[in-house]
Amino acid sequence: MKAMVLAAGKGTRLYPLTGEIPKPMVPVAGKPVLQHIFELLAGAGVEETYANVHHLAEVILASYGERYRVGEMMVKTLPEDELMGTAGGVKRLAGCFDETFVVIMGDALTDVDLRELVVFHKESEALVTLALARVADVSRYGVVEQDSEKNILGFREKPSRRETTSNLANAGIYILEPEVLGYIPENTFFDFARDVFPRLLEAGERIAGYEGDFYWSDVGTLETYRTAQVDALSGKVRLQIPGERRGKSLWVGRHAHLHPTAIFGGRVVLGQDVMIGRGATVTGDTTIGRGCRVRPRATIKRSILLPGSCVGYEAYVDDCIIGPGYTVGPGEQIRSGTFTRGTSSRDGESPLPAWSRSRIGAGGGDALQAS
Repeated sequence: MKAMVLAAGKGTRLYPLTGEIPKPMVPVAGKPVLQHIFELLAGAGVEETYANVHHLAEVILASYGERYRVGEMMVKTLPEDELMGTAGGVKRLAGCFDETFVVIMGDALTDVDLRELVVFHKESEALVTLALARVADVSRYGVVEQDSEKNILGFREKPSRRETTSNLANAGIYILEPEVLGYIPENTFFDFARDVFPRLLEAGERIAGYEGDFYWSDVGTLETYRTAQVDALSGKVRLQIPGERRGKSLWVGRHAHLHPTAIFGGRVVLGQDVMIGRGATVTGDTTIGRGCRVRPRATIKRSILLPGSCVGYEAYVDDCIIGPGYTVGPGEQIRSGTFTRGTSSRDGESPLPAWSRSRIGAGGGDALQAS
């Protein structure tokens, strides 16, 4: 079986992080979301996967190149000079899909059982099967209406609660028959949910909805990104956390240097080449990415440090997201904010100036090598 991973979008709601790294490369539990998706596909027996890239494509290409292997699965990374929409991007590769195939968003975290989903699709004899997830706030998602036979009857894009009785969101995970590609025009910006699926319903084709027991988060905002991080470390979502596991809740990457006096508590992931200094404290659900430096007597709680960032001597970081290559100055105290080299802000406050603009080699892609 083959798959298409859609990884070309901008992820504007995750700004300022996506000002420096593409949304699929944002790390969760020490690996980019995109890597988790690749591992999900490989684990389901997918043999060949194509991934289209556009926004900050050079960051993804620096990590994966044009070809990349995950187990027995080959990944081919294809730059998209002009955004073509979710369906338009797949149409460009129509010649590659001559049997049942998977399309999945490369910027959402999930542990859906793709083998089970394919079985459901085959048994339903539908042209398309969508994985569906129940959500609390329908206004943030594309919502589907479904009958008792699991047939999808219609779609509503980000409706208010008054406009729909459904709370089933389109999770952006599709099993398709190649005939679907005939409904997508050549060289045209085209979207599956807005354009293709309504066309299929008008033509009388069957679209099935699969509501299984699986985790799904679109990691679409800074809030949901933090939540996905906690879910990953707590085991709520099934994925592979990189590094050597020490005890129940500490994962340590290769060549990481931990001073014997450093204190760790809660669930903590330390990436490759991380350095934790004398008397430093790292607690809560915290991930520290590849090449990060935590200086002596610094304190980090419930935070996410992206690759190459640094927390200075006796600095205090609580409930923060620290962007790649960013330096928290010695003695600085920051709480509940997102800090990157270009834009830094505390939750609910105006942007603050960055303290440092030091750079790292391959940006967010560095987290990939922690496994």
